[in-house]
Amino acid sequence: MVRKITSLTLLIAFSLLILTSIILYIVPQGRIAFWVDWHLWGLTKNQWGNLHINLGVLVLVSGLVHVYYNWRALVAYMKNRAKQIKVFTPSFTVALMLTLGVVVGTYYEIAPMGSIISLGEAIKERAAIKYGEPPYGHAELSPLTVFARKQGLDLELSMTLLKGAGLVVGGDNDTIAEIADHNGLIPQQVYAVIKPALKDEISGKDGLPESPPPGFGNMTLGAVCSEYNLSLPEVIRGLNANDIKAEAGMTIKQMAHANGISPMAVFERLRGLDLP
Repeated sequence: MVRKITSLTLLIAFSLLILTSIILYIVPQGRIAFWVDWHLWGLTKNQWGNLHINLGVLVLVSGLVHVYYNWRALVAYMKNRAKQIKVFTPSFTVALMLTLGVVVGTYYEIAPMGSIISLGEAIKERAAIKYGEPPYGHAELSPLTVFARKQGLDLELSMTLLKGAGLVVGGDNDTIAEIADHNGLIPQQVYAVIKPALKDEISGKDGLPESPPPGFGNMTLGAVCSEYNLSLPEVIRGLNANDIKAEAGMTIKQMAHANGISPMAVFERLRGLDLP
């Protein structure tokens, strides 16, 4: 009876673990998932992650019990034709090599393991384009006062806009997430309400901010120039003069990869351009 329960538990938990693995493979990055209050089948990113962890523990425990009840069969797999125990049997060696192949291939990003990782990143990047990036990481956890200061918003006008939109706000110390939750909205929608309160900011050098905003690596060079009022031809000319391959349709990440540098290095090169 216990053996049957163990085997069936392992089967069910492992099947669900595969499901949660697929969900976490395609789920948007945390900063985006929290900003748009991402859900799938009623569960948030954190809840899917918690479910994955606990299912993993259940698989581990039931797997150990399964090994206990099937120890003789496992030992038999490691016996040669003379019925002598030999760890490195042909079957064990093949299984070990397959496992090591996946581990090494993942570390060095060798196909197909590297392709699987790249596909997951591409899916997450598409989600960033679909849902939009937050102003900064976990912006939804910032109190309105902090959020307004970081985004250059007029706090008093922001409060007026929120109340004018019929939103319930306890005070300027409420976080963006709390305001959204109290009013049945997502943080992104709350930001849309108060965005008109944006002050005129003194732009950084060449129109770029002092540090790259979240999602900067997924923006194309053309989009960056449009966002920060930069001359695209002048930017491309300046980058090419510094031996940086650049095209309007290339994302910052693609430019970094094509030139063997990091996305942050591309950002610094952009800020360092002497544009007219």
